[in-house]
Amino acid sequence: MNTDQHLRWAITTDLIGLRGQVSGVATDAGLRGHRLNDLVTAVNEAVINVLEHGGGEGLVEIWYDAEGITVEVTDSAGTLKPQDIHRSRPSSSTPRGFGLWLMGQLCDEFSISQMVGRSRIRLRMTVAQSPR
Repeated sequence: MNTDQHLRWAITTDLIGLRGQVSGVATDAGLRGHRLNDLVTAVNEAVINVLEHGGGEGLVEIWYDAEGITVEVTDSAGTLKPQDIHRSRPSSSTPRGFGLWLMGQLCDEFSISQMVGRSRIRLRMTVAQSPR
């Protein structure tokens, strides 16, 4: 496994391209099957949040090591706060608002940090080592 890959790109509305890039790096990191799909879905949700609520601009950074893959999605608005993480499922009576909860359900680690003028979502998936 090549562990020196660290990619960064600007967020655009090309969600198909985003999913392809994330899927490619995550596959290189060793993710497969539903765990690969879970990470791609979570990153897609994070980027949609940036486009719809986070100022419309931001960055995606992705890298991996022997233990797992990390994706950070940073926005340009800075309004998302750590306390915005939903620990319980949002009410089904609202048609929106499931993205943050879903990210927490799909990934092994999920956090939000807030800096001046920016918010950052960090998603991490561990990669199971194959038995020898």
